[in-house]
Amino acid sequence: MSYAVISPVKNEAEFIELTIESMIQQTIKPGVWVIVNDGSQDKTESIVRKYAEENDWIKLVNRQGSTVRKRGKGVVEAFYAGFDSLDQEYDFIVKLDGDVTFAPNYFESLLQQFDLDPQLGIAGGGLYEKPDVKTWVLLTSKDHVRGCTKIYRQECFKAIGGLAPSMGWDGIDEWKALAMGWKIQSFLDIKIYHYRYTGAATGYLKSWIEQGNGAFRMGYHPLFLFARGIRCMTERPYVIGGLAMVASYILSWFRREEMLAEPFVVNYIRRTQMKKLIGLLSGKPVHE
Repeated sequence: MSYAVISPVKNEAEFIELTIESMIQQTIKPGVWVIVNDGSQDKTESIVRKYAEENDWIKLVNRQGSTVRKRGKGVVEAFYAGFDSLDQEYDFIVKLDGDVTFAPNYFESLLQQFDLDPQLGIAGGGLYEKPDVKTWVLLTSKDHVRGCTKIYRQECFKAIGGLAPSMGWDGIDEWKALAMGWKIQSFLDIKIYHYRYTGAATGYLKSWIEQGNGAFRMGYHPLFLFARGIRCMTERPYVIGGLAMVASYILSWFRREEMLAEPFVVNYIRRTQMKKLIGLLSGKPVHE
């Protein structure tokens, strides 16, 4: 099975060598690894260039990006700058961040899972982060694959229309896949370590605001989003984070922002979310 890895990176000089070394040690290497330098102002480009000259399967693509780190649209646009440079089709497409490390058998283990289940469309490992800047903590649920480590089966990637250039891209891709009958899973025993805690680069409050906007654009049911907002008030920046997410969702509704998914996908999302919410309230989880 062949796979191509695409890594949009911006100002990752602190961590990019760790990621590169992890990839070089893989028991099954990718056919190509395209690292898209998205307007970095540090030494990211020179570091990647050095490794690209030593390894012919590593390719550097320089993109004139904004000096400001942008989640959502900016990340996806950088991803496609790499994707469009591929000169052949691969069995799997990987979106990988440039601030992660993983064991030598990381990709071999995940590819084995795809081989075992033809309906597995999107997968990744169990993502660990340091929310307290000291202790590695698993911050992945089995039924969601975090945006910094996604592997797409080529057929699934095509079916969902690729990645949406917007906040919520790493959620709507999974909802579309699920609505079409594909399976999604994070394999929690296959570990990957994320060195920059989610939201740290753009600011925690801004991260919650972006999540509210992304939730609206994905078609989240209002009741589910409000319940999620209440739960998120227990996470930093505490109270204000959940409030910011809910307020952003409401503001997006007033603005009538464009939905990322077709009506049948939105209906699937809301039906699934309400079943989960009812299950939580009743103490008896309801399955699809």
